[in-house]
Amino acid sequence: MSKYIATRAIRGANALVTEAEVMLNKALKEKGAETPVSFPNTAYYLPTILGMTGIEVTKLSDLPPVLEQARKMLHPLPSGKHWTPYLGETLDSGMSTLLAAEVIEAIRFVYGLQPERMPEDFTLAGGTTYGGANGHGHLNGPIDDIQLRSWGIQLVDGRMPGFAAIVGCAKSNEVAVKIVRELQRRNILTFLSGNVNGRSIIDQLHEEGVELGYDTYTVPFGTDTLSAIYALGFATRSALTFGGMKPGMSREILNYNKDRVFAFVLALGEVDDLKYAAAAGAINYGFPVIADTVIPEILPTGVTTYEHVVSMPFDQIDGKDDLEKAERLVQKCIEVRGVKVKVSNVDVPVPYGSAFEGEVVRKADLRVEFGGKYARCFEYLHMAKLDEVTDGKIEVVGPDFSSVEPQGHMDMGIVIKVAGRQMQADFEPVLERQVHYFVNGASGIQHVGQRDIAWIRVSNPAADKGFNLEHFGKVLHARFHEDFGAIVDKVQVTIYTDPKLHAEWLEKAREAYDFRNKRLADLTDDKVDEFYSCTLCQSFAPDHVCVVSPERLGLCGAYNWLDCKASFSINPTGPNQPIKLGKLIDFQKGYWEGTNDYAKIGSHGAVPEVSMYSIMENPMTACGCFECIVMLIPEANGVMVVSREDTAMTPAGMTFSTLAGIAGGGLQTPGVMGVGKFYLISPKFISADGGFKRIVWMSSVLKESMADEFRAVCEREGDPDLLDKIADERNVNTVEDLLAWLEAHNHPAMVMDPMF
Repeated sequence: MSKYIATRAIRGANALVTEAEVMLNKALKEKGAETPVSFPNTAYYLPTILGMTGIEVTKLSDLPPVLEQARKMLHPLPSGKHWTPYLGETLDSGMSTLLAAEVIEAIRFVYGLQPERMPEDFTLAGGTTYGGANGHGHLNGPIDDIQLRSWGIQLVDGRMPGFAAIVGCAKSNEVAVKIVRELQRRNILTFLSGNVNGRSIIDQLHEEGVELGYDTYTVPFGTDTLSAIYALGFATRSALTFGGMKPGMSREILNYNKDRVFAFVLALGEVDDLKYAAAAGAINYGFPVIADTVIPEILPTGVTTYEHVVSMPFDQIDGKDDLEKAERLVQKCIEVRGVKVKVSNVDVPVPYGSAFEGEVVRKADLRVEFGGKYARCFEYLHMAKLDEVTDGKIEVVGPDFSSVEPQGHMDMGIVIKVAGRQMQADFEPVLERQVHYFVNGASGIQHVGQRDIAWIRVSNPAADKGFNLEHFGKVLHARFHEDFGAIVDKVQVTIYTDPKLHAEWLEKAREAYDFRNKRLADLTDDKVDEFYSCTLCQSFAPDHVCVVSPERLGLCGAYNWLDCKASFSINPTGPNQPIKLGKLIDFQKGYWEGTNDYAKIGSHGAVPEVSMYSIMENPMTACGCFECIVMLIPEANGVMVVSREDTAMTPAGMTFSTLAGIAGGGLQTPGVMGVGKFYLISPKFISADGGFKRIVWMSSVLKESMADEFRAVCEREGDPDLLDKIADERNVNTVEDLLAWLEAHNHPAMVMDPMF
């Protein structure tokens, strides 16, 4: 252990705790002990403090015990004469630093100083800007629970293999962009904070026009070192959200992060005492620190998987230029943390990776669009015999977009013909749905929708780099082979822009869509002899079990029965395994010997049995990436459905974030259940408890976005006006108001049999 690092970290920790104490005393005097304290949109209070100490901070008077604990963890500077074991003291000081940093950021929220203000023209990815004083926006601040859960499925299925916390400022703007692009290319979530001599990597990326925000996996926390605490808060909540950890289980939370959350800290530029102290805090989580300057190194001792601190001076990196050095710096970070990265080898002239899936191509930056308001774009995948497909053949039939005026539009059809010995017709819609993700992975390309309502935009920068229609085919050919190589042997792509052929193939595609719709409608739970398991989320929630049937998709909304069937064909030893149903025990509630046996084995004994169709009796567990939460409202004899996007208060007196702590983490809680939103329209939705008619309250975002589907369900249930009888947050947010609403609107739940 380096005495130099220990000295700097302990000195930085002592200074920060003292600063936090001064700030807290000032705040208590000026604002009062009862002043509320919180981070926005989280049920985990101040998450690092909650996880490490179990203290639920809600007001300023809750903070003194936190700083008392932080003060107790401090140590004197190492002696100049005698050797002492510095590692424990350094780690203690690091944790003390994190507690003090979160206290300071919380107090800044009290004074309206967080999140930080940013330039008025600073727009985050997706077009998000946040209003602030004098029309200015602000940096992101802490990640909210909703976003954490929306990233959940990407974290557990490996698309997002880990996260990087970058602190400081790169050697140049070009190096800053290269580092971020290399991380995006590997789909690594990137958190940005800190500065060197007042200049931050956030400033550098802003100046170069790099989109920052949730959608591009690149989140700017703030321009000082303290804002890096939000990355550790994110890590703490990962354990609380997905791992079923409880507040105060500090050792378990730290071990969880070491083993399951693949993160590292990249320190750019000069490292001062505070950065050393914060780095020591990160090491507690098993997150190594890599610096691009000359600092002492700390070799493995078991706290992290490999090295604790690595020095890789930028100018000494072997590379022909700064951009190659930046690439090798990122490679070193990945090597030290042991991040398992899957990089797609797609031959296109723009960067490619899942981190670009959320990019938005705005009108001002638009070269051409296909579909949308003024054109028709469709995508159609169908199987053929092996001798009817020429692998790698990509044709563009019709004109390209070079003759289209800037910001113009044209019709396009993407027809994909696949063949394979293991390919089945049932897999066609599964593969076709992947077009959205595959195309969106190209930087500067935006894809929305599917089938015959696809909408694709190509940006000016992508077009300037040479992206053309043929590259859509190259993307699809490469990705189908890479992701579905076990069932697809050949892939041929034809792009139609010729008006006559476009119309002909659109008609063929629509006939296929209609056939599939009828085929899927006939695929019900009682017509198959096996369901499928999904253990993807066990990488984060070890005891969670997910059973997917034709009429009940996965709670994340991303995997249905056909997806799981295809996944098993692709990877017979993978996360989706067939569950032979065996003897039927109770079809009304959804019990089979096979599903119960799987629940017991898959949950390591934590879940002895599971009901497929009930929320009241042995409901299915959840990890944390569910799209909605369904919860019993006893007084109303029904259930409410809360969408992940809904931050409003519910009649249960809790927001989505608070409810998620009850529904997630692999817990089996009667009356509470995480679900995929399309399960709501299934005939098997809590059918043992009364089905769709039991819904008495629903987030308006669901009512509006799925209005057509819900209207069809209401017709099926024999109550065409049922959707209008269901309350939402716009008119009801207490149980009393809900009961009055249900009575006034004659909701059927009021006269149904009691739920328990």
